[in-house]
Amino acid sequence: MAAVKRLKRVAASQPGFMSFKSSAGSDDLNSGQRKRVNKNKKKNWNKHSDIQDVLEFLDDVRLQERATGGLISEKPDDSLFFVDIGEQRKYVQPVQEGKKGKKKSKSRPLRIDLILQHDSLVPPPKDVLAHQQPNAKKLRRIAENAEKLAAMGVLPRRLKRLLNRRPAITTSKSKTEANNFPDRPYYDLWGGDAKETADPYYLEQTGKKRVKRPEKLNSKPSVLPAVEVIAPGGSYNPDFFSHQALLLEAHEVEVKREKAELRIERQLAVNREDTATEETVFQEQVEGLVEEDEDDDDEEEEEVSIRGGLQQEKKTEKERRRQRADKIKSQQKQAARAFTDKKQQLFQLRSIQATLKSLEQQTRERVAQRKANQEAEKSMPRRLGRLKFQAQDLEVQLSNEIPGSLRTLKPEGSVLKERFKSMQKRNMIEPRERAKFKRRHKVKYVEKRAFKEIT
Repeated sequence: MAAVKRLKRVAASQPGFMSFKSSAGSDDLNSGQRKRVNKNKKKNWNKHSDIQDVLEFLDDVRLQERATGGLISEKPDDSLFFVDIGEQRKYVQPVQEGKKGKKKSKSRPLRIDLILQHDSLVPPPKDVLAHQQPNAKKLRRIAENAEKLAAMGVLPRRLKRLLNRRPAITTSKSKTEANNFPDRPYYDLWGGDAKETADPYYLEQTGKKRVKRPEKLNSKPSVLPAVEVIAPGGSYNPDFFSHQALLLEAHEVEVKREKAELRIERQLAVNREDTATEETVFQEQVEGLVEEDEDDDDEEEEEVSIRGGLQQEKKTEKERRRQRADKIKSQQKQAARAFTDKKQQLFQLRSIQATLKSLEQQTRERVAQRKANQEAEKSMPRRLGRLKFQAQDLEVQLSNEIPGSLRTLKPEGSVLKERFKSMQKRNMIEPRERAKFKRRHKVKYVEKRAFKEIT
């Protein structure tokens, strides 16, 4: 408040102040009974403080600075007043006969140009930031160090690496042709890529060399068209047979959907035979209580038999020789049997050849089937996310719903939804579902202890 009152006193104490605006009614603002307002609260400070006269004074000062370059009260009289001595006629030199002369008149600017000119006499403020350079002290120190090293004959590390780098291996030295060579080839500005005559290492490091485009980016994710045309039966005035074919297709879709729902219900159905009754519960509780002793005896006999089986008698040398001889005889028999089998295969060449041909034919059929499956998968939606693709419902009308004219046709479906499903079908985006809002934390109510909220 002290600052506002001081500004009012300064505005009122200007002795030679000439205002552009009329100051009528300024006494009326101060006249009248003073309004008593509670200024204990900060929101009432600006609301009930009258600073209109101060704002008008400052606006008038700014207007005078823009229009005249300063306050009028500080201007000399010569710049404000002048003596009107009437219109002065200029002497026009007569044009001599025999010479083609033109009147020399000053070209005055157009009125529109005068309007667009800057008429403020206040110079624009100096932009200090425009003359400042970021990290100027650091850059100046680096430049000084570089000059000292250059004077001493020491090269910087970057220049050393460029000098020590191996030159590119070229088969033939290419010379730049002169521009005035008449037989030089014609340069097509809109033609293909220009020949890269620069160093390949330089092109690679500066990023001017193009990166090799992957082959996968040249192929589309699906061979389906962007816009699929609906069947003829979906017209507003379709043919009878085409409309029936479309109805049959929609019927098959509904039948498949119903079968899937019935299968899920059948799998989730509860079998009444598996439900527990009082008898089955009692049998489960009593089972194993009566035959405990017999089971313990059987377990002891099994343990004794297992322990006895582990103890084996030591073999004699005669038994070992007999075992080695039997092993050698069995190996000789297997070798002889394999030799006879190979001899028999000489007489089975035709059957073996027929078998190989059948195997090759099966391999070719499997390869062809695999390729056909791959081609068929290109037109089918792939599994790109956790959700499966669900085709959009067919937009079909029944026979009694077909309108008689185009004016009575009712719109069906949504263009936005159809485009969204088309992008999913063409493997451009993954199938999605609408996000459900779920509040993570409960709402917490807090009671504030403020004097304004106390009633």
